[in-house]
Amino acid sequence: NHTLLTEFVLSGLSNHPELQRLLFFTFCLIYTTTIIGNLLIFTVTLHPALCTPMYFFLRVLSFLDISTASIVVPKMLVNFLSEDRSISYMGCATQLYCVIFFAATECYLLAAMAYDRYVAICNPLRYAIIMNSRVCLALVLLSCCSGNVVSVVQTAWVFTLPFCGPRKINYFFCDIPPLIMLSCTDTSLYEKQIITATVLVIFTPFCLILVSYACIVSSILKISSAEGRHKTFSTCSSHLTVVTLYYASGTLIYLRPKSGNSQYTKKVLALIYTTIIPTLNPLIYSLRNKDMKGVL
Repeated sequence: NHTLLTEFVLSGLSNHPELQRLLFFTFCLIYTTTIIGNLLIFTVTLHPALCTPMYFFLRVLSFLDISTASIVVPKMLVNFLSEDRSISYMGCATQLYCVIFFAATECYLLAAMAYDRYVAICNPLRYAIIMNSRVCLALVLLSCCSGNVVSVVQTAWVFTLPFCGPRKINYFFCDIPPLIMLSCTDTSLYEKQIITATVLVIFTPFCLILVSYACIVSSILKISSAEGRHKTFSTCSSHLTVVTLYYASGTLIYLRPKSGNSQYTKKVLALIYTTIIPTLNPLIYSLRNKDMKGVL
Protein backbone atom coordinates (compact mmCIF):
# COMPACT_ATOMS: atom_id res chain seq x y z
CA ASN A 1 0.00 0.00 0.00
CA HIS A 2 2.48 2.63 -1.19
CA THR A 3 1.25 6.22 -1.24
CA LEU A 4 2.50 8.39 -4.11
CA LEU A 5 3.95 11.57 -2.63
CA THR A 6 3.45 14.78 -4.61
CA GLU A 7 5.07 17.07 -2.05
CA PHE A 8 7.21 17.11 1.08
CA VAL A 9 7.12 19.25 4.21
CA LEU A 10 10.33 20.82 5.55
CA SER A 11 10.43 20.96 9.34
CA GLY A 12 13.03 23.76 9.30
CA LEU A 13 15.66 24.58 11.89
CA SER A 14 13.39 24.82 14.91
CA ASN A 15 9.86 23.82 15.89
CA HIS A 16 9.56 26.59 18.49
CA PRO A 17 7.16 29.28 17.18
CA GLU A 18 8.68 31.98 19.39
CA LEU A 19 12.05 31.60 17.64
CA GLN A 20 10.82 31.88 14.05
CA ARG A 21 10.95 35.69 13.74
CA LEU A 22 14.36 35.85 15.41
CA LEU A 23 15.69 33.17 13.07
CA PHE A 24 14.16 34.98 10.11
CA PHE A 25 15.92 38.28 10.84
CA THR A 26 19.18 36.50 11.71
CA PHE A 27 19.38 34.53 8.48
CA CYS A 28 18.03 37.43 6.44
CA LEU A 29 21.02 39.44 7.69
CA ILE A 30 23.40 36.54 6.98
CA TYR A 31 22.02 36.09 3.46
CA THR A 32 22.26 39.81 2.72
CA THR A 33 25.86 39.81 3.94
CA THR A 34 26.60 36.80 1.74
CA ILE A 35 25.24 38.44 -1.40
CA ILE A 36 26.88 41.83 -0.80
CA GLY A 37 30.23 40.34 0.27
CA ASN A 38 30.53 37.92 -2.65
CA LEU A 39 29.35 40.50 -5.19
CA LEU A 40 32.00 42.85 -3.81
CA ILE A 41 34.67 40.15 -4.20
CA PHE A 42 33.45 39.43 -7.73
CA THR A 43 33.59 43.13 -8.66
CA VAL A 44 36.91 43.92 -7.01
CA THR A 45 38.73 40.99 -8.64
CA LEU A 46 37.79 42.38 -12.07
CA HIS A 47 40.25 45.22 -11.45
CA PRO A 48 43.23 45.11 -13.88
CA ALA A 49 45.63 44.84 -10.94
CA LEU A 50 44.01 41.55 -9.92
CA CYS A 51 43.79 39.82 -13.30
CA THR A 52 45.64 36.68 -12.22
CA PRO A 53 44.52 33.01 -12.06
CA MET A 54 44.11 33.16 -8.25
CA TYR A 55 41.53 35.94 -8.50
CA PHE A 56 39.83 34.29 -11.47
CA PHE A 57 39.23 31.21 -9.31
CA LEU A 58 38.10 33.47 -6.48
CA ARG A 59 35.45 35.03 -8.76
CA VAL A 60 34.13 31.57 -9.61
CA LEU A 61 34.14 30.67 -5.90
CA SER A 62 32.07 33.78 -5.13
CA PHE A 63 29.55 32.81 -7.81
CA LEU A 64 29.25 29.29 -6.36
CA ASP A 65 28.78 30.68 -2.84
CA ILE A 66 26.02 33.04 -3.97
CA SER A 67 24.33 30.20 -5.86
CA THR A 68 24.49 27.73 -2.96
CA ALA A 69 23.07 30.24 -0.49
CA SER A 70 20.36 31.33 -2.94
CA ILE A 71 19.16 27.75 -3.42
CA VAL A 72 18.76 27.15 0.33
CA VAL A 73 18.22 30.38 2.27
CA PRO A 74 15.24 32.10 0.52
CA LYS A 75 13.03 29.02 0.95
CA MET A 76 14.19 28.74 4.56
CA LEU A 77 13.29 32.42 5.18
CA VAL A 78 9.80 31.91 3.73
CA ASN A 79 9.26 28.86 5.96
CA PHE A 80 10.17 30.85 9.08
CA LEU A 81 7.11 33.08 8.58
CA SER A 82 4.71 30.63 6.93
CA GLU A 83 2.64 27.80 8.30
CA ASP A 84 2.79 26.08 4.91
CA ARG A 85 6.30 24.61 4.68
CA SER A 86 5.57 22.28 1.81
CA ILE A 87 7.81 21.83 -1.22
CA SER A 88 6.72 20.00 -4.35
CA TYR A 89 8.24 16.68 -5.39
CA MET A 90 9.93 18.28 -8.42
CA GLY A 91 10.91 21.33 -6.40
CA CYS A 92 12.62 19.09 -3.87
CA ALA A 93 14.45 17.19 -6.62
CA THR A 94 15.55 20.45 -8.23
CA GLN A 95 16.81 21.84 -4.93
CA LEU A 96 18.74 18.64 -4.20
CA TYR A 97 20.32 18.66 -7.66
CA CYS A 98 21.39 22.30 -7.38
CA VAL A 99 22.80 21.97 -3.86
CA ILE A 100 24.86 18.90 -4.78
CA PHE A 101 26.01 20.48 -8.06
CA PHE A 102 27.27 23.72 -6.51
CA ALA A 103 28.76 21.96 -3.46
CA ALA A 104 30.57 19.28 -5.50
CA THR A 105 31.82 21.87 -8.00
CA GLU A 106 33.22 23.93 -5.13
CA CYS A 107 35.03 20.88 -3.75
CA TYR A 108 36.80 20.37 -7.07
CA LEU A 109 37.42 24.10 -7.50
CA LEU A 110 39.18 24.26 -4.12
CA ALA A 111 41.54 21.54 -5.39
CA ALA A 112 42.19 23.60 -8.54
CA MET A 113 42.96 26.62 -6.35
CA ALA A 114 45.45 24.53 -4.36
CA TYR A 115 47.16 23.51 -7.61
CA ASP A 116 47.34 27.18 -8.59
CA ARG A 117 49.08 28.02 -5.28
CA TYR A 118 51.46 25.08 -5.80
CA VAL A 119 52.52 26.34 -9.23
CA ALA A 120 52.83 29.95 -8.00
CA ILE A 121 55.11 29.02 -5.09
CA CYS A 122 57.01 26.00 -6.39
CA ASN A 123 57.37 27.09 -10.05
CA PRO A 124 57.17 30.90 -9.95
CA LEU A 125 59.20 31.47 -13.14
CA ARG A 126 56.89 29.23 -15.19
CA TYR A 127 53.67 30.29 -13.44
CA ALA A 128 52.36 32.49 -16.26
CA ILE A 129 53.04 29.75 -18.83
CA ILE A 130 51.56 26.85 -16.85
CA MET A 131 48.51 28.69 -15.47
CA ASN A 132 47.46 30.43 -18.67
CA SER A 133 43.86 31.46 -19.31
CA ARG A 134 43.09 28.28 -21.25
CA VAL A 135 44.25 26.04 -18.39
CA CYS A 136 42.31 28.06 -15.81
CA LEU A 137 39.12 27.87 -17.86
CA ALA A 138 39.63 24.13 -18.42
CA LEU A 139 40.00 23.54 -14.66
CA VAL A 140 36.78 25.43 -13.96
CA LEU A 141 34.87 23.57 -16.70
CA LEU A 142 36.24 20.25 -15.44
CA SER A 143 35.05 21.13 -11.92
CA CYS A 144 31.58 22.00 -13.24
CA CYS A 145 31.31 18.85 -15.37
CA SER A 146 32.42 16.65 -12.47
CA GLY A 147 29.93 18.37 -10.15
CA ASN A 148 27.16 17.90 -12.70
CA VAL A 149 27.85 14.15 -13.09
CA VAL A 150 27.84 13.63 -9.31
CA SER A 151 24.67 15.69 -8.90
CA VAL A 152 22.73 13.94 -11.68
CA VAL A 153 23.65 10.47 -10.42
CA GLN A 154 22.92 11.24 -6.75
CA THR A 155 19.60 12.98 -7.46
CA ALA A 156 18.43 10.24 -9.84
CA TRP A 157 19.28 7.48 -7.35
CA VAL A 158 17.62 9.20 -4.40
CA PHE A 159 14.39 9.91 -6.30
CA THR A 160 14.07 6.35 -7.55
CA LEU A 161 13.54 5.33 -3.92
CA PRO A 162 9.90 4.64 -2.96
CA PHE A 163 8.73 7.26 -0.43
CA CYS A 164 5.77 5.66 1.27
CA GLY A 165 6.22 6.87 4.82
CA PRO A 166 5.65 10.31 6.35
CA ARG A 167 6.27 13.23 4.01
CA LYS A 168 7.89 15.46 6.64
CA ILE A 169 11.62 16.09 6.08
CA ASN A 170 13.39 16.81 9.35
CA TYR A 171 15.68 19.37 7.70
CA PHE A 172 15.62 22.92 6.35
CA PHE A 173 16.21 21.91 2.70
CA CYS A 174 16.04 18.77 0.56
CA ASP A 175 19.23 16.79 1.17
CA ILE A 176 20.24 13.15 0.81
CA PRO A 177 20.40 11.99 4.48
CA PRO A 178 16.89 13.14 5.52
CA LEU A 179 15.34 12.00 2.22
CA ILE A 180 16.60 8.41 2.38
CA MET A 181 15.24 8.22 5.93
CA LEU A 182 11.74 8.61 4.44
CA SER A 183 12.14 5.60 2.17
CA CYS A 184 10.26 2.41 2.99
CA THR A 185 12.82 0.10 1.36
CA ASP A 186 16.27 -1.15 2.28
CA THR A 187 18.68 1.72 1.58
CA SER A 188 21.95 -0.01 2.45
CA LEU A 189 23.00 -0.09 -1.21
CA TYR A 190 22.24 3.61 -1.58
CA GLU A 191 24.23 4.40 1.57
CA LYS A 192 27.24 2.60 0.09
CA GLN A 193 27.08 4.60 -3.13
CA ILE A 194 26.75 7.82 -1.11
CA ILE A 195 29.94 6.89 0.73
CA THR A 196 31.60 6.20 -2.64
CA ALA A 197 30.47 9.60 -3.92
CA THR A 198 31.79 11.24 -0.74
CA VAL A 199 35.19 9.68 -1.36
CA LEU A 200 35.20 10.93 -4.97
CA VAL A 201 33.92 14.43 -4.19
CA ILE A 202 35.65 15.15 -0.87
CA PHE A 203 38.53 12.80 -0.15
CA THR A 204 40.02 12.71 -3.66
CA PRO A 205 40.29 16.52 -4.01
CA PHE A 206 41.39 16.73 -0.37
CA CYS A 207 44.26 14.30 -1.02
CA LEU A 208 45.32 16.40 -4.02
CA ILE A 209 45.22 19.48 -1.81
CA LEU A 210 47.37 17.75 0.83
CA VAL A 211 49.95 16.78 -1.80
CA SER A 212 50.00 20.35 -3.13
CA TYR A 213 50.50 21.83 0.31
CA ALA A 214 53.16 19.29 1.22
CA CYS A 215 55.16 20.57 -1.75
CA ILE A 216 54.31 24.18 -0.83
CA VAL A 217 55.49 23.75 2.77
CA SER A 218 58.68 22.12 1.53
CA SER A 219 59.35 25.15 -0.69
CA ILE A 220 58.47 27.63 2.07
CA LEU A 221 60.93 26.01 4.49
CA LYS A 222 63.72 26.60 1.96
CA ILE A 223 63.17 30.37 2.10
CA SER A 224 65.92 31.88 4.24
CA SER A 225 64.13 34.91 5.71
CA ALA A 226 61.34 34.56 8.25
CA GLU A 227 59.49 37.48 6.65
CA GLY A 228 59.60 35.76 3.27
CA ARG A 229 58.24 32.52 4.74
CA HIS A 230 55.43 34.38 6.51
CA LYS A 231 54.47 36.34 3.37
CA THR A 232 54.43 33.21 1.23
CA PHE A 233 52.39 31.17 3.70
CA SER A 234 49.88 34.00 4.20
CA THR A 235 48.80 33.60 0.56
CA CYS A 236 47.76 30.01 1.35
CA SER A 237 46.29 30.35 4.85
CA SER A 238 42.93 31.72 3.64
CA HIS A 239 42.49 28.79 1.27
CA LEU A 240 43.43 26.29 3.98
CA THR A 241 40.84 27.79 6.35
CA VAL A 242 38.04 27.43 3.78
CA VAL A 243 39.12 23.89 2.83
CA THR A 244 39.13 22.74 6.46
CA LEU A 245 35.64 24.11 7.20
CA TYR A 246 34.07 22.99 3.94
CA TYR A 247 35.45 19.48 3.67
CA ALA A 248 35.06 18.68 7.37
CA SER A 249 31.35 19.61 7.46
CA GLY A 250 30.60 17.69 4.25
CA THR A 251 32.45 14.59 5.44
CA LEU A 252 30.59 14.44 8.76
CA ILE A 253 27.21 14.70 7.00
CA TYR A 254 27.59 12.31 4.07
CA LEU A 255 30.08 9.70 5.23
CA ARG A 256 27.42 8.12 7.49
CA PRO A 257 24.10 9.37 6.06
CA LYS A 258 21.71 7.44 8.35
CA SER A 259 23.74 7.06 11.52
CA GLY A 260 26.49 8.65 13.55
CA ASN A 261 25.59 12.26 14.23
CA SER A 262 22.15 13.33 15.46
CA GLN A 263 19.81 15.08 13.05
CA TYR A 264 20.29 18.35 14.93
CA THR A 265 24.07 18.06 14.54
CA LYS A 266 23.67 17.42 10.81
CA LYS A 267 21.50 20.53 10.51
CA VAL A 268 24.26 22.60 12.12
CA LEU A 269 26.89 21.06 9.83
CA ALA A 270 24.69 21.68 6.78
CA LEU A 271 24.29 25.30 7.87
CA ILE A 272 28.08 25.64 7.86
CA TYR A 273 28.59 24.73 4.21
CA THR A 274 25.35 26.18 2.79
CA THR A 275 25.09 29.43 4.77
CA ILE A 276 28.03 30.24 7.04
CA ILE A 277 30.98 29.51 4.72
CA PRO A 278 29.51 31.57 1.81
CA THR A 279 29.29 34.46 4.28
CA LEU A 280 32.81 33.98 5.67
CA ASN A 281 34.62 33.51 2.34
CA PRO A 282 34.62 37.22 1.39
CA LEU A 283 35.90 38.13 4.86
CA ILE A 284 38.56 35.40 4.87
CA TYR A 285 39.92 36.25 1.44
CA SER A 286 39.67 40.05 1.62
CA LEU A 287 40.90 40.72 5.16
CA ARG A 288 44.00 38.54 4.70
CA ASN A 289 44.88 39.84 1.23
CA LYS A 290 46.85 43.08 0.91
CA ASP A 291 46.27 43.39 -2.84
CA MET A 292 42.51 43.19 -2.46
CA LYS A 293 42.51 45.67 0.42
CA GLY A 294 44.60 48.01 -1.74
CA VAL A 295 42.10 47.84 -4.61
CA LEU A 296 39.20 48.35 -2.19
